[in-house]
Amino acid sequence: MKNLKGRIYEYTAFFEANERGGYTGIVPALPGLVTEGKNLEDARLMAKDAIRCYIGGLKKLKERIPLEKETAQLKLTVKA
Repeated sequence: MKNLKGRIYEYTAFFEANERGGYTGIVPALPGLVTEGKNLEDARLMAKDAIRCYIGGLKKLKERIPLEKETAQLKLTVKA
């Protein structure tokens, strides 16, 4: 069994349907992290894997791992 040592990190991911029928996901706390999946569940799994890789790369480079700041998602309606 794989050793599961390590710190737990928690990040908010935002997913949006894309023109190819799948979903694109971003994690605002991790600049440049963008991933896709064929459906929402696949996109969620891809985002978790991308976060692990992103953090792993930062650890390897001995760089600071960003912690998430407060986020808010608001739907705004405007008349233009």
